Amino acid sequence: MMQEHEILEYMRKKAYKPMKAEELQHAFGIEDWNAFIALLNQMEAEGKIVRTRTKRYGVPERLNLVRGRLQGNAKGFGFAIPDADFPFQQDVFIHGNDMNGAMDGDLVLARIHSMKKEGLRPEGEIVRILKRGRTEVVGTYKASKHFGFVIADDKRLSSDIFIPKEAKNGAKEGDKVVVELTDYPKGRRSAEGKVKEVLGHKEDPGVDILAIIRQHQLPEAFPDDVIKEAEEVPDTISVVEMAGRRDLRERTMVTIDGADAKDLDDAVSVEALENGNIRLGVHIADVSYYVQEGTALDREAYERGTSVYLVDRVIPMLPPRLSNGICSLNPQVDRLTLTCDMEIDSSGDVVDHEIYPSVIQTNERMTYQAVKQILVDEDPEVIHQYESLVEDFRLMGQLAEVLRKRRFARGAIDFDFPEAKIIVDDQGKPVDIVPKPRTVAEQMIEEFMLAANETVSEHFFKMKIPFMYRIHEHPDPEKLQAFFEFITHFGYQAKGKANKIKPRVLQQLLEEIKGEPEEPVISTVMLRSMQQAKYSPECLGHFGLAASYYSHFTSPIRRYPDLVIHRIIREVLDNHGNLPDKRKSELNGWLPGAAQHASERERIAVDAERQTNDLKKAEFMQDKVGETFEGVISSVTSFGVFVELENTVEGMVHVSYMTDDYYHFHEGSMSLVGERTQKAYRIGDKVTVRVAGVNLNERKVDFEFVEEGNAQKPPHRPKRLGTPKKTAEQKKRKPRKNNNEARKRNGNKNGLGFKKSRMKKKKSKRKHRAN
Repeated sequence: MMQEHEILEYMRKKAYKPMKAEELQHAFGIEDWNAFIALLNQMEAEGKIVRTRTKRYGVPERLNLVRGRLQGNAKGFGFAIPDADFPFQQDVFIHGNDMNGAMDGDLVLARIHSMKKEGLRPEGEIVRILKRGRTEVVGTYKASKHFGFVIADDKRLSSDIFIPKEAKNGAKEGDKVVVELTDYPKGRRSAEGKVKEVLGHKEDPGVDILAIIRQHQLPEAFPDDVIKEAEEVPDTISVVEMAGRRDLRERTMVTIDGADAKDLDDAVSVEALENGNIRLGVHIADVSYYVQEGTALDREAYERGTSVYLVDRVIPMLPPRLSNGICSLNPQVDRLTLTCDMEIDSSGDVVDHEIYPSVIQTNERMTYQAVKQILVDEDPEVIHQYESLVEDFRLMGQLAEVLRKRRFARGAIDFDFPEAKIIVDDQGKPVDIVPKPRTVAEQMIEEFMLAANETVSEHFFKMKIPFMYRIHEHPDPEKLQAFFEFITHFGYQAKGKANKIKPRVLQQLLEEIKGEPEEPVISTVMLRSMQQAKYSPECLGHFGLAASYYSHFTSPIRRYPDLVIHRIIREVLDNHGNLPDKRKSELNGWLPGAAQHASERERIAVDAERQTNDLKKAEFMQDKVGETFEGVISSVTSFGVFVELENTVEGMVHVSYMTDDYYHFHEGSMSLVGERTQKAYRIGDKVTVRVAGVNLNERKVDFEFVEEGNAQKPPHRPKRLGTPKKTAEQKKRKPRKNNNEARKRNGNKNGLGFKKSRMKKKKSKRKHRAN
């Protein structure tokens, strides 16, 4: 049977010219015509190939088309973001008039009108909507006499949703509602829908978080068939289930997690060997034993993709009976695991390893705080409490330091940005924001998990087994080049070319700026020049970790890719170290879609977590309007500067609030510079701000600068220099009758000054839109 990837490879060859189906059939020697046509139709429907008016087939990129997701903007325009595997990787700007009924999140084909020039993005129009990205919208209901409409919470949807009177389902003014879309935009007509669920008034406790959950279509309750399967799983391990597993119940091992963690999926053990090396054991809950492929549990876990950790709740990937019960490595009870034992020498190299199914029993459920008190604080009370484990913890600390030094020596990049935890009361109201500690204990577990992930990844790559990898591709050369130019303003220079840079160069720069005033600015801009990590069936390496092989193996309770890897590992072990060719073919066909789905679910989870954090941070600042705070400029744009406070709350000082001067944006140095005073605001500058306002609907905090020694609002913006008031005699003067003569005096001999000015203004607006 003809495979999809074979057709794409054939059509992407330079010598290929669009061919009819019959010509393709002859070229490939296809006998089953019906199956071949069905495959072509499916690929066309998905936008992977295009059929022209002359009924010839080709790939989109060879026909001046881009396949990708539409990202909307509140101002009505959007960007077609190419798929990860699409050869053309530049975002395409779509004017509001060229959306042709497409909405944010839609899978589309966009035709490119003009290529990138003069710093502008390519521009184009939507020519086909392949798949709608939204079936529901969450927003605030606005009532009218004969109808209603919903203003979407997601500002990427620029148009309101029309609600017929008979479809409001009891919604009242100000209610947060879930709307089921019944008709999509057409021409000047906006989308239409019916109220599916009324969440409550927007001011009611808990409705704000619930709205974000519904906006991202995060499933809260598990379906009945999933719950039924979970209830059938026993609470204890039987002797039969231990058969074929290595018994490690006598080995000393612990879990180390946050104090409020309930799903404990990794345990660690260490042992000093006679040859001077250390054996590190990483033992991961064998979720794949309980979540069998093709079951209701598996299908639900696949759809969810990941657990989502919001401010006041967790939306788990697996039912709590599994995630907090039989799969959680709770202390002093038998648990089924997959173990990765690594023998590590004094340089941090893994000189030997073994991966196998096991049964364990952890000795203690340790917290990061307790381990820190033992290793750093040397608290006598805590040391006495865990006396039998103290030497193991000290050996773990030594090993972690060796692994960390080795990782940095090879060039791994270490971004150390502050994180915060938002404390909420029973009503969901934020009462405090505290920094998240990153102690030696967190760093220790991080190093052990990284070592296991790399070891497992390399092992199965070299076995040529189909696998799911965690990849972080090389930064975009253009973004990296812009970063290189940016750091020259601070007297730094990167060694190497943007398209061939090694991660070690960037890490060396981070080490060089450590403790310097410009450290926050350079670290932030460097991070923004990086690609986004994702899942892939191809082993493309992890740039940020400077790792050639990397996968996610250590968290199968909360990440589906880890569960997939465990399932493959157990299958390989059951088949004496290999897989049948048929199974390999099945996995090769399934893994690309599964990896893309997992990456998408991860981005949705991150977006939801970020939105709930922003919401609660804004709510926390609501009663602090008028108060002053110390902060650091975290970002600079043409319309203002973003300032981050010590508690990680970020707000914006809009240029309209900067009334002591006219400020101009300097892109090269990422700064706003005053026209008259030459005062400059740059990323990393320490500033004093006052809370000017809070907008909970947009989850935004507005700041204004406080001038030194002046707690009052800054004075009014001065008039521009060179524009003095007209005298009475000047006001009496009559305008010139000869307009062409006036234009010539202004330096335009052709008398076309007005037209050229309009053209320049129009071009300027277009450039602003594209950026």
